[in-house]
Amino acid sequence: MIDVVVPNYNGSALLPTCLDSLRAQTRRDFTVTVVDDASTDDSVALITTRYPEVRVLRLPQNRGFAAAVNAAFAATREPFFVLLNNDTEADPNWLAALIGALERWPQFAFAAAKLRLFDRRNIIHSAGDFYRPNGEPGNRGVWEEDRGQYDAFHEVFGPCAGAAAYRRCALEQLAEDGRVFDEALVMYCEDVDLNLRARRKGLRTIFVPTAVVYHRLSASGGGVLASYYCGRNFPLVWVKNMPPVVQRRYWPALLVSQLRFALHSLRHFREPAARARLRGQLAGLRALPHFWSRRAFTPEEEAALVAAFELSQPPAQRFV
Repeated sequence: MIDVVVPNYNGSALLPTCLDSLRAQTRRDFTVTVVDDASTDDSVALITTRYPEVRVLRLPQNRGFAAAVNAAFAATREPFFVLLNNDTEADPNWLAALIGALERWPQFAFAAAKLRLFDRRNIIHSAGDFYRPNGEPGNRGVWEEDRGQYDAFHEVFGPCAGAAAYRRCALEQLAEDGRVFDEALVMYCEDVDLNLRARRKGLRTIFVPTAVVYHRLSASGGGVLASYYCGRNFPLVWVKNMPPVVQRRYWPALLVSQLRFALHSLRHFREPAARARLRGQLAGLRALPHFWSRRAFTPEEEAALVAAFELSQPPAQRFV
C-alpha cells in the first residue's frame, strides 16, 4: 500500500539510524526502497547484510537527487509514495500519522511532516514549506523552539521532500515524460518546483504535526553543494513556474533578491560557500533561456497559482 523511498549517496554512516527508525514504525503496510545513486562507500553492502527486508535500487552512475527519485518512482507501484532523507530519524508514529492524514482527507494530494533538528530536538526545521513571489522558498517555523505553535493540522503551500507523502495518482498527473522531479535542477529546489506545479493543478498539501522526523541538517549534502544549486535554481524555478501576471508584478522583487544574495556572497568571498553561490547564480543566468522555453500555462493554472499565493507567505495559514 505504501512505498517508502530513501535516496542515498555515500550514506553508510547515516543509513542505520534512518532504517532502524523505519523498522520501528507502528504502521507496517509498507516496503522500503533505498535508491543508491552510485555510492562509492559500503552503503549497499550494509543494507544487504543488516537490512535484508529493504530493496536496493542501485543506479549505475551518480545523477543527483531528482534523477534518483525519478528512478525509484518508475520502479515502484503502491498508491502512496513517501520520501525520507537518509540523514533522518523518523518517530515511530511518523508513517501512520502522515498516511493517515491523506486517508482521512482525500481532498489533499500531499502530506508534509514536522521536521525537527536531530541534535536539538525541540527546534523546528520545517512545519511545511512556503514560497515567496520573489523566488525565495522557506520553511514554516524554521529555527523556532517547538512550543506547540504548529500542532494544528494546516493546509500549507507544499511539503519538504525530506519527509513527505504523495498520492501516486497526483504525481502521475504532474509527471513530465514519466519524471516527477525536474532533472534539469539536479538537486535542491526540485521539491519547490514540484509544489508549484502541483498548485497550478489545484493539488493541495496538508501539514501533519504528529508526523515527526528528526533531521541532521545537510549531513548528506549541504555546504558548497547546496550553495551552488540554491544560487542556480532559485531564479530558474521562478522563471519556469511564475505566470505572467505574477512575473509582471514581482520581477523587481526577484532582481532585488538576487542582488542581495550576490552582494552577501561578495562580502564573504573568502568562504567557499559564498563563491559557490556566485558560481551558481552565473550558471543560472546561462540556463535561463532553457527554462524560459519550458513555460506553459493554461488560464486555469495561472488562476490557481495566483490564488495559492495566499498560502505562500509565512503568516498565512488556513485551518482544514
